[in-house]
Order: sequence, then C-alpha cells, then structure tokens
Amino acid sequence: MTRSNKSGRRTKIDPVTTEIVRNGLVAVTEEMKTNLMRTAYNIIIYEALDFTTALFTPEGETVSIGIGLPMFIRGMAETVKAKIRHFGRAGIKPGDIYVTNDAYLTGSHLNHVTLTLPIFHRGTLVGFACCMAHWLDIGGALGGMTTDIFAEGLQIPIVKYQDRGTVNQDLVEIIRQNVRLPSRAMGDLRAQVTAVKTGERRFLELVERYGRGNVRAAITAIMEQSDRSARARTRTIPDGLYQAESYMDDDGIEVGKPVPIRVKVEVKGDAMTVDLTEVSAQVRGFYNSGITTGHACAQVAYKCLTSPTDYPINDGSFRSLKVIVPPGRIVSAKRPAPMRWWMTYPMTIVDTIFKALAPAIPDRVIAGHHADLLVATCHGINPRSSEFFIANFGPLGGGWGAKRGEDGVSGTVCINDGDTHNSPNEQAEAKFPLVVEGYRLVPDSGGAGRHRGGLGVERTVRARTPITMNTQIERAHCRPWGLADGREGTGNSVALRIGGAWKTDFPNAKVLVTALKTGDAFRLRSGGGGGYGSPLDRPVEDVQQDVRQGYVSIEAAAKLYGVVLDPGTLAINAAATEKRRAEMRSM
Repeated sequence: MTRSNKSGRRTKIDPVTTEIVRNGLVAVTEEMKTNLMRTAYNIIIYEALDFTTALFTPEGETVSIGIGLPMFIRGMAETVKAKIRHFGRAGIKPGDIYVTNDAYLTGSHLNHVTLTLPIFHRGTLVGFACCMAHWLDIGGALGGMTTDIFAEGLQIPIVKYQDRGTVNQDLVEIIRQNVRLPSRAMGDLRAQVTAVKTGERRFLELVERYGRGNVRAAITAIMEQSDRSARARTRTIPDGLYQAESYMDDDGIEVGKPVPIRVKVEVKGDAMTVDLTEVSAQVRGFYNSGITTGHACAQVAYKCLTSPTDYPINDGSFRSLKVIVPPGRIVSAKRPAPMRWWMTYPMTIVDTIFKALAPAIPDRVIAGHHADLLVATCHGINPRSSEFFIANFGPLGGGWGAKRGEDGVSGTVCINDGDTHNSPNEQAEAKFPLVVEGYRLVPDSGGAGRHRGGLGVERTVRARTPITMNTQIERAHCRPWGLADGREGTGNSVALRIGGAWKTDFPNAKVLVTALKTGDAFRLRSGGGGGYGSPLDRPVEDVQQDVRQGYVSIEAAAKLYGVVLDPGTLAINAAATEKRRAEMRSM
C-alpha cells in the first residue's frame, strides 16, 4: 500500500506495519476509555459507560472510535470539524483543549460535553483526541417536559477550555455556577481531560515508533480497506428501492398522537442511499435530535449490515453510504427545539431501516427490539448526608428481535447505547436512598416465532425517603414487530405503587414530576423483541425448554406455539400438540 506525500511521491506501507498500527489505534481509544472510567465521578460514566472516545485525522476524519454509544459516531466527527473551522488551522496550538456541548452540532443533548485536544508531533498537527461524555447535571429544568433548548441547561459554544496549556478559569467558574452538583461536574471534566491526554500520549508513541508518514499511510490503508469491505458487502444486497414505516407513541405533549417514521433505502451496485425525508417534522416535546444524529442513524444501520466486526470504526466504512436528511425533522431539528431526550427516536429509525431491508436480506436483519433506555431519574435529599442528590436508574436493557437463524437476546441495552451497561443495583442502593425490590426477566414478553424474541426486564424500586421521579419511556404502543410471520413482543411500560396500590393505567409510559413518599415505588418493564418465523415451526423441544426456563408460560406455549405440556411434569403431550398445531394452521 502506498500513500502520496507532499512531494507527490507515494509512501510505501507494508501490511504488517498496517496491522500493527490498526491494533495500536484500537488500543489507544480503549485506554482512553479505561482512564476515563477510572477517574470519573459520575456513575453514568464509570458504570453505565455513557461516553465515547476517539482519534481523528488533522482534517477531522474518524480514525478510531472506542466502542461506546454508536450514535456518537457522526456527532463527534462533525464536532471536531466544526472546531477546526472555528479556530482555523493557524489558530490551533499545542496545549489547547476545546470544549462544547452544542446540541445542534453534537446531535444530542446538553449533558453530552465534548473535549477535543489537537495532537502535535514536532510542531506538526497529526490528529485530534476527542472524548464525549454524559454529565449527570448541566443545569436547566429539573424533570418535567421542556419545550425549548433554553430550559435544558447551560449551553457551551465552541471555546478553549485550555489555551496553550493554561486553563480558562473563567469558563470553569461559569460551569460551576450553572450546575447543581459542581464537584461532580468538575470531576468529570478532569476525567475527560485525562482521557484526551491519554490519547495524545499514546498516539505520539505510535508515531515515534513507526514514523509519522508510516502511521498516516497505515491509516489511509485502513480506511481504504474499510471502504472496500463495505462496498463488497453492499453488492450482495439486491438492487432496489425498499421502504418501511413505524411510529413513536407521542411527543409527550400531544399525548396519544403518534409520531410517524418512514424510511426509504435504495441499493444500487456498491452504494446505498438512506432517505429520511419522510420521518416526522420536529416535535414540541424534548425527543428531537440534531442533524448529525440523522446521519448516525443511517451509519449505525449500514455498519451493522456491511462491516459489523471491522475495527477500528472509521470513516472509510461510510464512503459508499449517502444519507438524505432535510432540516427540521425529528433527527435534524432546528434551534430552539428541545433535545433533552434525544436518544429515543433514532433507535426506532435504525430498527425501521432493518425492517425495510428484510425482504432483500432476510438472513442479515433482526425483528424489532424494545428500543428505549428505560431510565428513571430521581432527586431529593439524602437523609444520610442531608445533601441534594440526583439518581439515574438505567439503562435497563430489554428484549432484542430474533433473527432468521437464532433467538433474540434478552435483557440487553438498546441499540442507541451499544456498549453501555445496566448499573448494578447494589451500587445504586449504596449511593442513594432507594431499594431494589425486584429485578427479573419478564416471561412471555418475547415475541413468539420459529425463533423467539428476547425477553424484557422488570425492575421495582422503593423510595426510602420522599423523592421526585421522572421517566420518559417510549414504545409502549408501537410494540417490537416480528418478521416472516413472527409475533410482536410486548411494549415498554411503567407503573407506580402509591400508598400500597399499583397504578398502571397511564396513556403512555411517560410519567413526569411525580412525588413518591417513603415506601412508595416505581416499576419499569422493558418490552420483548419481535419473533422471526411462524411460532408453529418452532421445535416442540425448544418450546418445552423455554417453559422449563421460565421464558414462556405453559399457557402461552399452548396458545401461541400450539405445544401442549403436562402441567405437573412438563412432558410433551405429542397427540394433543399435533392436534392443536393442525387446528391453528387451518385457522
């Protein structure tokens, strides 16, 4: 492999060095992740892993992203490019660190703060190290529904956190004065600085060892290989125009009014176009996201379909993808649209892209999944310390859709959050005045099919002190769909236990600014994934095993799968099963 240098000659790079650099880049971004986790103050960073780290070329192209939140892939790249435009190449200096949380640039909410450090080697700019992470609080309204960005917290434009090694203390004080938990915010800020400095140090070690020209040539080779792989895989999809639609329950303001999602996917040769023109216009509630997230929806789907195991994740994988996202949509919202809960709608768009392509590549897509974080936020006064606290309970995880060749996975975090974890109950109980009464898989939640959808999860949390609770759950009514005659999974849901009585009759799964007294509780239940193929084609022995494991009830086995089991021994009643399935097939 060769690459042109400034003189026009090509720099030769051998495959062995390229592979060493490839793995070195992955190692750098993974070490950035590790050091961020070890130094962060916020449980949503060091346990839930709501962050992403990355390296970029001097032009802002993605070189390697540490596996984290897939939806950050476009937002981080555009943020780096915006910082390059803002300061100009001449204004970028060694020792600088740039910061922003501009929601319309990153595509997400104000809680996602992005730090970018330019990397210089002997006076020459060779790349950027970047870290985007979720701060627990960024000011703004505490709970409830917001209707513009100004209610959602402190907006930080592109500014220098550090100018040639000197920290901007005025900016630090502005941040301190605008957040409710300044010690946590400052701790997370320092942790992000640690992450980008780790990226700088390790990338420079790579450059020193193999040479600046060789490392850049290897990066070029890696991107070109990623491009070739994606194009080759795209050519295996039949040419054509594919369409699908789904919907979100509502925007939290116009309750009961569905928010339509329609996607078009065109495949032509080695290229794919994803057209999001017909997704809903931006909404009044806080479920909007910026245009970079619209592009990320298509990129995440395309990566899953064409090169899911190619690392590092880089811009070469997306050269054969075109995305059409007009401004003013729910994934390309314009200022001052609210964006606090930006992450919910995009994951259903990804699901709908898979749905559109199901007729063309049935062996490479999945049925619908629960597609929500299932997060509850609580705040109050901790009686042990007499201090104000904010607690995030989630992400919960839920059921994923089945594939043509296997069951869906259970209790797994939704596609938007990729590598994030569901936080340990013990950790939450130790830090906050809350008790987890129950945490279990939900039987019968997975959609029935030749391959069954994954199961949802239920968690019940009791308040040990008066708290205010908010949850913004979607997809209660738009249940995860099945494919090829598979059944849909159950929807997401929320319930409250107030004064000993459960309340479940909410019009959706959005419960905002609800006061819970000591002893009251909330229950979040994630949906199951959709099934794939007819339930009557599922092997009888597999259904029997599902019942033994508690995944499917004995009643559902007979009703949905046509499998009759002895209630006491769970032995298969072969004659009754044959008769039952024959009756169901004839209906």
